[in-house]
Amino acid sequence: RRAGTGGNESGRGKRRGIDPAFSHCLRSITEELQMDKKLKEYAALLIELGVNLQHGETLAIACPVECCDLAEEAARAAYERGAERVVMFWSSGKLSKLSYQYQSEKTLTEVPDYLVASRDFILGKKGAYLCIISDEPGLYEGLDAKKIAAASRATGKALIRFRESTSKNETRWCLAAYPNLAWAKKMFPSLPEKEALEKQWEYLHKTMRMDEGDPIARWRAHQEKLVARSRILNEKKIKSLHYVNALGTDFTVGMTDRYLFTGAVETGADGIAFTANMPTEEVFSSPDRRTANGKLVAAMPLVRNGVVIEHFSMTFRDGRIVDFSAEKGYDTLKEIISTDEGSHYLGEIALVGYHSPIRALNTLFYSTLFDENASCHFAIGRGFPACYRGGEKMTKEALLERGVNDSLEHVDFMVGTPDLSITATTEGGEEFAVFRDGDWAF
Repeated sequence: RRAGTGGNESGRGKRRGIDPAFSHCLRSITEELQMDKKLKEYAALLIELGVNLQHGETLAIACPVECCDLAEEAARAAYERGAERVVMFWSSGKLSKLSYQYQSEKTLTEVPDYLVASRDFILGKKGAYLCIISDEPGLYEGLDAKKIAAASRATGKALIRFRESTSKNETRWCLAAYPNLAWAKKMFPSLPEKEALEKQWEYLHKTMRMDEGDPIARWRAHQEKLVARSRILNEKKIKSLHYVNALGTDFTVGMTDRYLFTGAVETGADGIAFTANMPTEEVFSSPDRRTANGKLVAAMPLVRNGVVIEHFSMTFRDGRIVDFSAEKGYDTLKEIISTDEGSHYLGEIALVGYHSPIRALNTLFYSTLFDENASCHFAIGRGFPACYRGGEKMTKEALLERGVNDSLEHVDFMVGTPDLSITATTEGGEEFAVFRDGDWAF
């Protein structure tokens, strides 16, 4: 549109103006194209570094229906790498909420045969598994925690073959996230909706090392650093670790006789490397379930089945939880711990420097996938056979006897603080600092 009186030729020679509506439209198109590019880049990371899909393999993608654009790009990236097929497992948090609200506990615990058969199909094809989550903190608050826990237990039991396959790394798998408006508003309550969602995407790109440079190269360098720290911990032959901070944590836990710390890169039973969690900042292992003693005080909230658990602690004696408390979400925490005998014991120990890139964002994500990578943490429940030398070839009974825990559950909770100290004692009686002032001592 010409600038000038009446918009006619008399305005010739003067500066031309741009219609604000057209300018806004152009800006929106540009932003959309940039987002499309980032989405493709994200999907490529998940396929190449996450599950590390190989030519001729089957890929299963578990995904909320709201995240179908990322699923589409992941499927495209998989086919471009030579996937034989891509199988979708769709879900919906809002539909699940209706199920929990209106169905009886009896109905909720009747797991359909087709659900089990779909996972068994992937196992039969020796496929890879990509799970995309899109959390909605608080979605299930006010619903019957006992009913939700019963449904979760029933599904866990029904899918036990699939669970054991992933825990033994027989199936290469990757867990990743996709932003949504409700989640973004929980993270950034003071921002307008559009800005909150944009900021959540910005933070996702930062945590995934997609904000600058070559993401693949940056991830490779990051993986090398975590692998090096794992190697040092494995060479030290640690007997026990002692945690202390001002929040109230005073806790000791022992390691198994064949423990293995690992980080960022895991190896499948087929010898192919993969990255199970994206993002990840942790070096982790499975402790000796029989040796936990003392008190662990949570440093951050835990979101479980849409319920926020806050200001909670657990006390252990000879490995077992003997007491616990929570100012908010107590019933949900109680149901987690009460799942089975194994959920009363620890299955994971994870070391994360307090000044990790995710912690540097100084934002609570209300999602374990992110928050656990901003803080040292533990998990109650299932341990990792891959974190015990030769564990992938052992039965769960044999692993249990050696101290590696088993359970239907695996729930992470964060204990890292700016003043956390962790001191290791080796089999030879030597003491050395693993963490000082919340961060790595080496």
